Amino acid sequence: MFGKVLVANRGEIAIRVMRTLEELGIASVAVYSEPDRDAPHARRADEAFLVGPGPANESYLVVEKIIEVAQKSGAEAIHPGYGFLAENAAFARACEEAGIVFIGPPADAIDAMGSKTKARELMRDAGVPIVPGTTEPQATVEDAAKVIDETIGYPVAIKAAGGGGGKGFRVAESQDELEKAFEGASREGEKFFSDPTVYVERYLPDPRHVEVQVLADSHGNVVHLFERDCSVQRRHQKLIEESPAPAVDPELREKIGKIGTEAARAVGYRSAGTVEGLLQDGEYFFLEMNTRVQVEHCVTELVTGVDIVREQIRIAAGEELPFKQEDLELRGHAIECRINAEDASKNFAPAPGSIASYVEPSGPGVRVDSGAEEGYEVLPLYDPMIAKLIVWDVDREASTRRMIRALGEYRIEGLKTLIPFHLALLDTDQWRNGETCRDLVEDKAWLKELAFEKPPAASEEEEEPKVERTYAVEVSGKRFDVRVIGAAPAAAPNGAAPARKAPKRERSKGSGGAPGELISPLQGTVLKVEVEKGAQVEEGALIAVIEAMKMENEITAPVAGTVEELHVSPGGSVSSGDTIAVIK
Repeated sequence: MFGKVLVANRGEIAIRVMRTLEELGIASVAVYSEPDRDAPHARRADEAFLVGPGPANESYLVVEKIIEVAQKSGAEAIHPGYGFLAENAAFARACEEAGIVFIGPPADAIDAMGSKTKARELMRDAGVPIVPGTTEPQATVEDAAKVIDETIGYPVAIKAAGGGGGKGFRVAESQDELEKAFEGASREGEKFFSDPTVYVERYLPDPRHVEVQVLADSHGNVVHLFERDCSVQRRHQKLIEESPAPAVDPELREKIGKIGTEAARAVGYRSAGTVEGLLQDGEYFFLEMNTRVQVEHCVTELVTGVDIVREQIRIAAGEELPFKQEDLELRGHAIECRINAEDASKNFAPAPGSIASYVEPSGPGVRVDSGAEEGYEVLPLYDPMIAKLIVWDVDREASTRRMIRALGEYRIEGLKTLIPFHLALLDTDQWRNGETCRDLVEDKAWLKELAFEKPPAASEEEEEPKVERTYAVEVSGKRFDVRVIGAAPAAAPNGAAPARKAPKRERSKGSGGAPGELISPLQGTVLKVEVEKGAQVEEGALIAVIEAMKMENEITAPVAGTVEELHVSPGGSVSSGDTIAVIK
């Protein structure tokens, strides 16, 4: 077993991995960006090293820096968590070349499953059912249109070949929407996966998203840990997950479990992985394989009693799985709600900011995986997830009641989260009936009912700063905690300066300010501007696309009229409250 492992990630997943490392008696090494200098994951580790400024492509995604820290710290292995470099075959190979164990699958398996077109081809040849569509990338919109007309028909899904996690996924209901969908999927594929190629497949209108957790060791053993249902999604990104899946009976469970293990064997898999699929009218289709630990692995851990991260580490160290398929069984029901810094009433717009107060729920059957605390700043540079709330009980109904109770106990003040959304959705007939809830998540009128009240005006009185504080300092790039006692001003976590809390201007998407003034509801980068100054637009017309916290957000016209002012351009940045345009 390893003596020291570097965790190449941040937030809740970094802390999740560190907890298992502690239980195994393994020292942990963290990496952090400059804004994360005082983040909980950096403080949690036995050692922590700076790897660069805030943007991920200058810090968490720089392979050379991660390898350098591993060598400097004496780490024998690297756990990538999920996201960032977790499914990067070049990173896995760089670890191997540096004599460092990559706690994940072989690079060849990442390559095979990293390209969705290659994965579809492999699965088809292995006899695994795939969603009807192409196994070759489509170079142009015209090529895609021809294939759709000849073999697929509308509606159709346009997907980035290197995509995943909801990125690079667009739907065209008709030929009129094809070019926009093709362009959007290609753009996100290039941005997030350095691969602009796309493929097309039949779009299933209301499928269940059912996935299978697999574990495979280097001794030829492959098992599945049953299925998870992840059908409640926004923009093809998951919001609520549960296990077992409400629409899967024992016969179908055995069938899709077999599909999962056969898919893993087809690519010589090793480590933890997830085979994702779509369930429609009793038919189950392979969708893709995620060659990493999933965000939602926690629900599987609660219903099987298996620590998936521990098994990942043991497999990477060359050990054999301690159980066979027949040893595994499902017990009870688990549900996970993703607690994101988002405003559901504004079509799930990102809502970064600082957490003023933070109290986690507890009690029987409640688990919180979090990387946050009071004073923690949810940065627009990274994913909007604050935490994951997971509960277990004897069945789905009891687990739902427990989740509602736990959500009611969760206190996160100072920024907007999805807690009100989760409470509302779990109290609907759609959830109780085990439906996909897609009609609710896409119902803007229903979502608007979840709007937050305007915050009260803040008191002019300030709390006196504390005179004792532990500061994070760096010596040669390595992080240390130093306690300062005396008349020193208190600094906010993550390096932010202390500031008086003032009420934020309440804005809604496509509204705010003077009549016709289009105010940005978020901070981000302008990807596209669809109009020019002087243009005539209808109410609801697309004005701009802003990327924030790994999501593209469409900003639409609040009224019909003429664009008299336009204050943004592609590639520029915009802050929450900035005027995008004036339409009169």
